[in-house]
Amino acid sequence: MKVKYVVVGSGLAGLTIAERIASQLNEKVLIVEKRNHIGGNVYDSYNEDGIMIQNYGPHTFHTNDKEIMDYILQFTEWHEYQHRVMSYVDGNWVPMPISLETINLLYNMNLSEDGLEEFINKKKIKIDEIKNSEDVVLSQTGVDIYEKFFKYFTIKQWGCSPAELDKSVISRIPFRKNRDTRYFTDLYQGNPKGGFTKMCQKMADHPNIKILLNTDYKEVIDQIEYEKLIYTGPIDYYFDYKLGKLLYRSIRFEFETLEMESYQPTASSRYPQDHAYTRITEFKKMYGQKHHKTTICKEYPCFGDEPYYTYPTQEWKELASKYHDLASAEKNVIFLGRLAEYKYYDMDDVIRRALDVFKENFN
Repeated sequence: MKVKYVVVGSGLAGLTIAERIASQLNEKVLIVEKRNHIGGNVYDSYNEDGIMIQNYGPHTFHTNDKEIMDYILQFTEWHEYQHRVMSYVDGNWVPMPISLETINLLYNMNLSEDGLEEFINKKKIKIDEIKNSEDVVLSQTGVDIYEKFFKYFTIKQWGCSPAELDKSVISRIPFRKNRDTRYFTDLYQGNPKGGFTKMCQKMADHPNIKILLNTDYKEVIDQIEYEKLIYTGPIDYYFDYKLGKLLYRSIRFEFETLEMESYQPTASSRYPQDHAYTRITEFKKMYGQKHHKTTICKEYPCFGDEPYYTYPTQEWKELASKYHDLASAEKNVIFLGRLAEYKYYDMDDVIRRALDVFKENFN
């Protein structure tokens, strides 16, 4: 088989760059995907009760980048949705991320913004050098909030203490001193009408794009004559784990359909104290779907075969860096995306990265 470009993986990174090559360069692209569907972890589907679920956990699109928004709107209509999350803390529902509303509900107070500043300043712990995620929270909020919201949640999520995690992990979680209870504050927020899978299908719907599902690229790559490979799979797998396997955190999803219209106050709830699961998602609330039943999904973080999150400790960042050195020496191969770069990306970030890589390498 002869094709100019081969893309390994059909998540947002692979689909974006394949679509650009096909539509902008008018070149043939072969996408090789090991799963039985495209879309990567944003894949969604209707379950047997006709309720739209996200098969690999909840995804809400949010960005301040108008170019990214304009790009995806070529392939979908938009369902406006503001993501809100509640945390179950000390037997009560409080908004997450922590805001003025959260503190007032948690401590049964009626603080103003200035009062919140004074309240938090009294609780903060002075730390001269912020070395890890524990230091981040203690320096911003103090011990009580750290333990109620972050310490045990992080242990469940990552299987280790926040003191062992890179400071970037918890730095992504905002702490607000106003009454804004939205989880994201980006200008553009929502989900594709009809789901992410439908959007991904439209991205791949080009005569220059062919897709091979249920196929490990290593089984077929020697039979393909190509000029450039765009690889979006795990970087250690590409090199046959020659430096050792990188560590990823996985999730076990437990879906349940209930005979009720609504299960919880918001689409997403967090359990930072008790319970073995970290989060419950009620998908109807994300899509605005009306149904007399509802489907929820409980998430149990674990170490498993499916690589959902790169592991943010120094040991694994150093090993990933060694793999990056190997990758830089590979001719005619582009390593793109969360797994290939061993880097956390939001959805808009991975699309931005793919568009930038296309501009840098194909123009």
